Amino acid sequence: MEQGKAFKFGDHVDTDAIIAARYLNVSDFNALAAHCMEDIDDKFAQAVRRGDYIVAGENFGCGSSREHAPAVIKACGVKAVVAKSFARIFYRNAINIGLSIVECAQAVDDCDDGDVISVDTVNGTVNNATKGKTYAFPPYPQEIRDIIARGGLLK
Repeated sequence: MEQGKAFKFGDHVDTDAIIAARYLNVSDFNALAAHCMEDIDDKFAQAVRRGDYIVAGENFGCGSSREHAPAVIKACGVKAVVAKSFARIFYRNAINIGLSIVECAQAVDDCDDGDVISVDTVNGTVNNATKGKTYAFPPYPQEIRDIIARGGLLK
């Protein structure tokens, strides 16, 4: 399991907070990554590193159904998003583009910004190395693991 830094956000982070609509005239997700989360944390895009994690509260990814939101998170190098819950369309879009997302409320409650965590979608665990705790969630079915391993449904 790849460990990374947790970037913690609150409840109801909508797709416009993930990537503001004013940037959607750009089709290159790697270019858009420079603006990921900037309206709620203007230092996120510069601080996040490949293999880091987003941790968030309830209803992450609410709002518009555009696939730009999970795609730009993935382009930033985020390994997975751990949240208490996800908006349905964000959940499906994330899987479709190959971004791991996990619902695990206890892990979110116990995690602080900057904690070192890892996610194992095969065994269904979130490990918080900083706190020395492990949390369980239902592991992904094989079909979902295959989609994520391929990088999404389509190239």
